[in-house]
Amino acid sequence: MTTGKINVSVENIFPLIKKFLYSDHEIFLRELVSNGTDATLKLKHLISIGEAKVEYGNPIIEIKVDKEGKKIHITDQGLGMTADEVEKYINQVAFSGAEEFLDKYKDSAKDSGIIGHFGLGFYSAFMVAEKVEIITKSYKDEPAAHWTCDGSPEFTLEPADKTSRGTEIILHVAEDSLEFLEDSKISGLLNKYNKFMPIPIKFGTRTETLPKPEDAPEDYINETVETDNIINNPNPAWTKQPSELSDEDYKNFYRELYPMQFEEPLFNIHLNVDYPFNLTGILYFPKLGSDMQIQKDKIQLYQNQVYVTDNVEGIVPEFLTMLKGVIDSPDIPLNVSRSGLQADGAVKKISNYITRKVADKLKALFNENRDDFEQKWNDIKIVLEYGMLSEDKFYEKAGAFVLYPTVDDTYFTLEELKEKLKDNQTDKDGKLVVLYAGNKDAQHSYIETAKAKGYEVLLLDSPIISHLIQKIEGDNKDVTFVRVDSDHIDNLIKKDENTISKLSDQEKETLKTSLEAYIPKAYSVQLEAMDSQAAPFLITQPEFMRRMKEMSQSGGGGMFGMGNMPEMYNLVVNTNSDLASNILNTEDKSTQENLVKQALDLAKLSQNLLKGEELTAFVKRSFDLIK
Repeated sequence: MTTGKINVSVENIFPLIKKFLYSDHEIFLRELVSNGTDATLKLKHLISIGEAKVEYGNPIIEIKVDKEGKKIHITDQGLGMTADEVEKYINQVAFSGAEEFLDKYKDSAKDSGIIGHFGLGFYSAFMVAEKVEIITKSYKDEPAAHWTCDGSPEFTLEPADKTSRGTEIILHVAEDSLEFLEDSKISGLLNKYNKFMPIPIKFGTRTETLPKPEDAPEDYINETVETDNIINNPNPAWTKQPSELSDEDYKNFYRELYPMQFEEPLFNIHLNVDYPFNLTGILYFPKLGSDMQIQKDKIQLYQNQVYVTDNVEGIVPEFLTMLKGVIDSPDIPLNVSRSGLQADGAVKKISNYITRKVADKLKALFNENRDDFEQKWNDIKIVLEYGMLSEDKFYEKAGAFVLYPTVDDTYFTLEELKEKLKDNQTDKDGKLVVLYAGNKDAQHSYIETAKAKGYEVLLLDSPIISHLIQKIEGDNKDVTFVRVDSDHIDNLIKKDENTISKLSDQEKETLKTSLEAYIPKAYSVQLEAMDSQAAPFLITQPEFMRRMKEMSQSGGGGMFGMGNMPEMYNLVVNTNSDLASNILNTEDKSTQENLVKQALDLAKLSQNLLKGEELTAFVKRSFDLIK
């Protein structure tokens, strides 16, 4: 029997582990199961290259809970350790057995999936255990060893009578961690962290009913049998090649990841790269619509099939965090507890790769079946528009597949739109004027007016569209976007070249003075000579101010320094309308005021601007008028 002190660089590492090294106590099980997986994969590799002359068999990792004895057992059938290796890998905490193994076998082990977290990973056991035992037997023909430590630097190491290859770790659970003796707790942790580990994990048994034989009598009772309860899927879809998977396989894996998600994903993107870094994964586009308040953190990050986190910020571009799926990479640099990213140039390369891969996939989907892509547009547009705003590399590629729908459900790319509008929608400076509505119902009258003049009107209704328009205009100097209710649409609200006002300049001045006496200060009066059949009162908004206000409300306030911008509107009055003449010629001020307020409220109503007390007053006034 050997006794000694663990070789650590501080007097007592265990309080350090409990308080500082790991942020979450529950990850002890992830680390210990991962170590067992590593030991099994290492053995498989050594057998494959002829360095281990043993049978690999069908190894599993087994977890048992002894609630009465307050113990948790984690057993593997991997390569095991000799007493010398226990001394080296467990007692010398500063030395990593994985590093030595990978250095020795770096060429042949490159694709073996070995991650090896001896050392500090093992010591996470002391976060929940007051005493830890290791009973281990190496695949080599050497005696088994039994290591015991009670959470102090003192340990014992003695021979054991274990005859089977592998390692058993016994945790004597501390009083403050008895929750981990509940089957439901362990099952939940295994499902969270080890659901896709590459070695089968057994936790308990389950009862299976055998099928009824064909010749069985009517009163036959089906037999049952106890089988191992394997809680993980060792070969998840992302570990396979795309050519091995059908559409149904991808959908089944989505259901496996999100069993409570009832809607099918729209499509998936399979990531698979081995240079200049190793990364695999599957990303799914769910139906998103135009809601920016979408629950994020649905992409799961794995490291060699070991769950790490669902906070993939930095690895996945921010605009793609609204997607779902899995990313797995052994090259993602993590801190010692695997709970957070380390700053590293490789992370940015991975992010750039994912951006490029997603853009390429979207372009392929667009080219292969444009009709199908158009049908899915409204469900994915918020992600793509956000990507154009936030990722320059994505923006560069987006022109090939980003769509601009019209109010009549016709879809154009930006280049197609330019070609469509070049002969009919240009301003006096030769710029293409792209008319768009932000709300098809609220701006219906403006849309109809534009369409009656033969103009194409887009429907751009996402909450970040003002930001995106600014960016597109900056990169396309020959294009300007104008909302249909904007004061920039001169040819929609002003007189034609041959339209002459019925009112003299003096009458117009009088009319304007009368109007300004009754309308709120937020409204600027503009008198325009239009067709007599045009609306007598029309409300438009200053395009620049409206756009800046929208941008500040959707997150651009800090960027543009606008803060809470005031409401500003234009009241455009058609001087050729009968109403304008009636207002001008009404001598009774009370009647004149009622005419102006009623007309203004009708114009506001068409813009969805009439609410609260103003709406109540309008309804009362309207009933009074029709008595």
